[in-house]
Amino acid sequence: MCRHLAYLGPPRSLAELLTTPPHSLYEQSWAPRRQAGGTINADGFGIGWYPPDDGAGPVRYRRSVPVWADANLPGLAGLLHSGAVLAAVRSATPGCGHDEAAVAPFALGRWLFSLNGRIDRWEHLPADLEEPLTAAELLGVEGRCDAALLWLMLARRLVAGRPAAEAAAELVARVADARPGARLNLLLTDGHTVTATRHGDSLWYRAAGEQVTVASEPVPDQPGWHEVPDHSVLRASRTSAAVDPLPTVGPSPAEPSAHAERPASA
Repeated sequence: MCRHLAYLGPPRSLAELLTTPPHSLYEQSWAPRRQAGGTINADGFGIGWYPPDDGAGPVRYRRSVPVWADANLPGLAGLLHSGAVLAAVRSATPGCGHDEAAVAPFALGRWLFSLNGRIDRWEHLPADLEEPLTAAELLGVEGRCDAALLWLMLARRLVAGRPAAEAAAELVARVADARPGARLNLLLTDGHTVTATRHGDSLWYRAAGEQVTVASEPVPDQPGWHEVPDHSVLRASRTSAAVDPLPTVGPSPAEPSAHAERPASA
C-alpha cells in the first residue's frame, strides 16, 4: 500500500504541498491515519512535477529509501515550484522489486501515474484478464511490481486514445473482477487534469479557487475536503471536479452513471 497526492493550480513550492502542511504526505510515510493496509510507507518515494514551460514533460525524483532518510529533499522541496505535481510514498507489495524503478510516479509522455493498492498474484494478471502483452511491452516495463504492470495496461489504453477516466475505471473494474481482494486506488495526471479511482482505500479531494488537490488523506482542520466514495472514479481540473461510480463487469450491465459535479469554488 502507499499514500499519494496530486495537485493542480498556481505554482507552489514542493515543500508547501508535500512536507510542511499538517499531516503532510511526508508525515504519512511513517504515520498514516486512514491507510487500509500496512502501517508504514518506507519502501521509497517519488515526486513528479511539470516545469513552468507548458511544453515540457514532467520531471521525476525517485528514491528507494524512506522519504525521511533523504537529506537532499528538504532543500530541493523548498526551491522547486510547480503548478502540477504528483507524489507518492511507497509500501511495497510482497514479491515486488525494491529499487527506484519500482517507485511511483511512473511516466509516459506527459502522463504521471501512481497506484495506492495491492494486487495478489499480479504476475498472472494479464493472462487472467485475457489481455496478452507483447515481449516489447514487457521488456519496457520500468519496474518489477504490481503498480508498473497496471500502468502498462493503463498506458496501452491511453495510447489507443481512450479518455483517462474511462480507461482507468474500466481497468479497475476488470482487475477487481479477477482479484476481488485487490485494492486499486489509481492516480493519474497529464499536468492539466487529474483522474483518480477509489477502490479499497481512502481518497479525498479539495477544490478551492482555481486549484485542486487529490490525496489519500486530507489536511486536518483545512476546510473544503470531500471524501470520494468507495468504488468511484474522480475527474478533476483546476476549475471542476466530478465523481462517478465505477462500472461493473461480467454478465450484469453497469448501472447508469450517477454523475455528481462540484465546482472548484465549493
